[in-house]
Amino acid sequence: MHPLKSTLVGCGVAMSAMLSAAPAAAPAFESGRYRNLFAEHLGKTEAELDAKLAAVWQQFAIGDPATERLFYTTADGMTYVPDINNNDVRSEGQSYGMMLAVQMGRRAEFDRIWKWTKHYMFHREGKFAGYFGWHCRYDGTRISQGPAPDGEEWFVMALFFAAHRWGNGEGIFNYAQEAQTLLRHMLHNNKDGDGSVTPMFDRKEKQIVFTPHPPGSKFTDPSYHLPAFYELWARWAADPADRAFLAEAADVSRKHFRAAAHPVTGLMPDYSHFDGTPRIGRGHEHFRFDAFRTIGNVALDWSWFGKDPWQVEQSNRVLAFLAAQGPNLPNNYTLDGQALTQDYSPGLPAMAAVGALAADNDAAKLFVQRLWEMPVPTGEKRYYDGLLYFLALLQTGGRYQIHGPR
Repeated sequence: MHPLKSTLVGCGVAMSAMLSAAPAAAPAFESGRYRNLFAEHLGKTEAELDAKLAAVWQQFAIGDPATERLFYTTADGMTYVPDINNNDVRSEGQSYGMMLAVQMGRRAEFDRIWKWTKHYMFHREGKFAGYFGWHCRYDGTRISQGPAPDGEEWFVMALFFAAHRWGNGEGIFNYAQEAQTLLRHMLHNNKDGDGSVTPMFDRKEKQIVFTPHPPGSKFTDPSYHLPAFYELWARWAADPADRAFLAEAADVSRKHFRAAAHPVTGLMPDYSHFDGTPRIGRGHEHFRFDAFRTIGNVALDWSWFGKDPWQVEQSNRVLAFLAAQGPNLPNNYTLDGQALTQDYSPGLPAMAAVGALAADNDAAKLFVQRLWEMPVPTGEKRYYDGLLYFLALLQTGGRYQIHGPR
């Protein structure tokens, strides 16, 4: 416990499972039913949601390239999803783009993003062989060789979903093989045995690490904890021993959320030690941009698996705190709730709307309403806010679904 607690032309939408306009009687993994909070709280129709998702996809795919577009396709048929504000391409954005594509039923676009990623970001040799460099220039030149595990996590999940939704192709488009190989490497990579490159999960702590090399291999990032993903991998990984490890990792991540969350505000830090205490350094001991995603990660796990009732309490707590900050809520806080900026980021209320999948207080409807009324992010900072916004629409609307083996 920490001291305070002492994508791409077109606009169709594919649906693969039943949707519910009321709370599901059982978690989505068991029931196959996904809550549509826009219908449940606001009375919106499926047709209205279809139109909204189609419009967002079209803006990101073929909108104004200077102010709206988020997916850029090269002359040789590969797509990258750039962080315009930082003038780079990140494994985070590529993996989110793949997840958006598979959830929207866009196989051609999925393949183009994956092709760019494998061509430019993947290490085929050297000490990071088997991992992806975390960011590149627009022309594919690597800026940094080191990997960021959140990218690999989302690649694995998106590839599994693609395999189950569409079946496998050949080479890099044998999605299931790519997912299994990458997951195995994440769990067991220890090529040199000297600690200079590590697995992406600390084998003793059973937690995702910040980076698979020191010093990042000695701490974690709460927003990298994805117990809903680990639950699926615990069923789908090829090796029974890996499946057992991942089932434990899901439970450990749920405990980590409890340890990392402030007892009053519910806010979590960007970076934390394995025991949940904030890792102090460069401001990442506070609730900053990475930590937006902790709100959605907790609630999605509850929505899909419903294993930890604390997640309802936590979601109520953090949404109540954010609602009290007003409609233009600041985007960064100390864990006890002191605003660090007066800047507004659409990605934060978007993730709060996802929190409504677990929350049952008045703030849940408030943030669902705000997400529905929110304009599609544009401008220089449209990368992170835009991706979180699109993911939030899918998750809040019941369109972010588990695609399991047929």
